[in-house]
Amino acid sequence: MRALVWHGKNDIRCDTVDDPKIEAPTDIVLKVTATAICGSDLHLLDGVVPKMKEGDILGHEFMGEVVEVGSEVRRLRIGDRVVVPFTISCGHCWFCERELFSLCDTTNRTAENARQAMGHAPAGIFGYSHLTGGYPGGQAEYVRVPHADVGPVKVESGLADEKVLFLSDIFPTGWQAAENAIAQEGDTVVVWGCGPVGLFAIRSAWMQGAGRVIAIDNVPERLALAESYGKAEVIDFSKTDPKEALDEMTGGRGPDAGIDAVGAESHGHNFGASVAEAIELHTTGAHDRPHVLTEMVKCVRKGGILSVPGVYADMTVFPIGPFMNKGMTMKTGQTHMQRYLSPLLERVEKGEIDLSEIITHRGGLDHGPDFYKTFRDKKDGCVKCVMAPAV
Repeated sequence: MRALVWHGKNDIRCDTVDDPKIEAPTDIVLKVTATAICGSDLHLLDGVVPKMKEGDILGHEFMGEVVEVGSEVRRLRIGDRVVVPFTISCGHCWFCERELFSLCDTTNRTAENARQAMGHAPAGIFGYSHLTGGYPGGQAEYVRVPHADVGPVKVESGLADEKVLFLSDIFPTGWQAAENAIAQEGDTVVVWGCGPVGLFAIRSAWMQGAGRVIAIDNVPERLALAESYGKAEVIDFSKTDPKEALDEMTGGRGPDAGIDAVGAESHGHNFGASVAEAIELHTTGAHDRPHVLTEMVKCVRKGGILSVPGVYADMTVFPIGPFMNKGMTMKTGQTHMQRYLSPLLERVEKGEIDLSEIITHRGGLDHGPDFYKTFRDKKDGCVKCVMAPAV
């Protein structure tokens, strides 16, 4: 089969690789009908995420048709059309029983790598390094899906793939980010980063009762979508200092919550840069750039909430002094996908949100290597790339 394969930093190729096979009786094999590049995949392209190996198959946003079923799978049959969550969860460990699915204790096959880096191992993730299990991903013609009775959700409506594909990650991720940010109805929420997750965080904040949503970015196409698709007020940080703007917009108090929809490779503003220089960040061994986190601590009101869906892969420096003295709360984590898939699918089917409106680029797997770089470099008005593998 054909798949997008990691060969090193800035080196992703469309290769011919072995077809996947059933490895456990709870597996299925899926014929992938649609797959997408996630913003967090760009951290793999840039070499930010450790424990990648040459030959790793990428991709954790995908859906398709079941073509093979393990002997113990009960919920799915050959021919079913499903969206697959990016996290792999067993459904029966201590964490899964508490609906903390992204913290599953059993599915990370390379857990020792994660324990060395983090102290404990999160759940396995498709196509996302040997920190998270080393599972082959779904930017491929076929993919093996473990624990198939726990993860995939059946799509029985006639909605096109593009209308439901983003249930695999970025819509639930934006939803959980908003849920983590909003303490009460009417809150003012600021979203840093108007990429796909940021856009869905904006829409989710409105759907969950936010009274005001403000978005920050510097890419014109993303800011335009934040205004038109997200109905948010926008700040272009290349033209306006976010702290000054947010103080003016909130009467000096600051917003109630901030969402970091950027993560490890954020671009700094002058406040974040000054902090980094003061503590000589380059000598600490920290490689992630915490500019958005730093700015959120500065901008969000006293007693406010920081929600962090943005991916960080390494140690970083965090302004704990201001965070503590302002009495703030932070909520983080990969998305507990199985908690949200079915209810959010219902919202899509009811027409409450059209997930396809953020797509700007479409193609086949052979377009993938170029799509990665176009997406990373924010060229050609790129916001979201979707591929339909030719099988």
